[in-house]
Amino acid sequence: MREVQEAEQAKTALDGFVSRLTAVCNTFTDRGEEVTHEAIEEAMDLTKDVTPASITWQVIQDLRMVEETRKKTSETEADFFGWLDLFLQKKDLSDGRTRSYKVLFRMLKRYQSFVRETDKERKGFTLNVHTIDRETIEDFFDYAANEKELSEEYPELFRRILADYPVEFSPKHKTRVIDARGHNILRERKKSLKAFFNWMYENGYTDNRPFDGIKIGSERYGTPYFLALEERNVIADFDLSENPHLERQRDIFIFQCLTGCRVSDLLNLTADNIVKKDGVLCVEYIPQKTTKSKPVVVTVPLNERARKLVVKYKDSCGGKLFPFISSINYNLAIKEVLTRCNVTRMVTTLNSLTGKEEQRPINEVASSHLARRTFIGNLYRQVKDPNLIGKMSGHREGSKAFLRYRDIDLDMMSETVNLID
Repeated sequence: MREVQEAEQAKTALDGFVSRLTAVCNTFTDRGEEVTHEAIEEAMDLTKDVTPASITWQVIQDLRMVEETRKKTSETEADFFGWLDLFLQKKDLSDGRTRSYKVLFRMLKRYQSFVRETDKERKGFTLNVHTIDRETIEDFFDYAANEKELSEEYPELFRRILADYPVEFSPKHKTRVIDARGHNILRERKKSLKAFFNWMYENGYTDNRPFDGIKIGSERYGTPYFLALEERNVIADFDLSENPHLERQRDIFIFQCLTGCRVSDLLNLTADNIVKKDGVLCVEYIPQKTTKSKPVVVTVPLNERARKLVVKYKDSCGGKLFPFISSINYNLAIKEVLTRCNVTRMVTTLNSLTGKEEQRPINEVASSHLARRTFIGNLYRQVKDPNLIGKMSGHREGSKAFLRYRDIDLDMMSETVNLID
């Protein structure tokens, strides 16, 4: 009986080998490639874990690239950063996500250099995707949480470290100051690094799973604050004619309050995004956040105030809908506009570094995202329909992110209680 089972297993293995060999040979023939003994032997070795039906020329080329990367980088620190380079090549990430990964891996490069310089027992410390373990991951994030303080304690060391990035991750404007990081930022970095290692494991590039047992944790957010309609209108109607630059940025901010688009989408709006649907003038666009996964078309009808702003800047912005400046300067302008308009009420915010609530004047914490919250928060107060509002804000149905905008204030609670009066 045992001999029969072994014979059947051998026959199955042989059949599988013959099927794979046939698929490889057919692939070479279809491509017009020379079918040499060496080439077939290499392709058979590369595809040993691939089913015959899945073997294509592109699969063989991808596996060849992976094997070449392994050979070049298996014993050096380029192992880690080389694999990241492959990850960024293979993953169709947005520009923002790509920049975020480069920030993360510059942090890892600094961590590696810091350990080498400060730990006598780890002078030759090198990050390696195949050997990095849970303890190292946790040590890295402990370093990341305290990097600002460390950079102040070792200023000369960090000056050298900051000048020594890998070429492929060197930023256009090199970091000169290390910023403090709060819980949410570190959580996002953990998610990104875990996603990288999951990708390595799922594609068979490594058997290492250093994040096993590591908890990512949940995001921490305070209660969303936004401008009341009265405050928004004060800002919209305030006379800023003596400062045309500030007036333009105010107008853009008000348009954002009326449409709820993210600043990344606002920046790219043109006259072509203004369309008529059933006689109603709307702004229509695909949020950048969805373009790499499942594109969603967002359509927001323009009220009279928004239509006037579109007309005001028509044909004066070189194709753009508004004379937009950089995101940083836009946020600074928003703060100045609120200050000049005397919109300075105190709001409760969550300190991103300490995780504690604190009271701050709204003009000091205002940014472009305040406009988006103002759009969503005020609409929700009026209609209390998250699905309807989500269609105009670009949030998917049931989005957890949308829940943060649902400010349940006293007026709404009173209305609810009155339903059972």
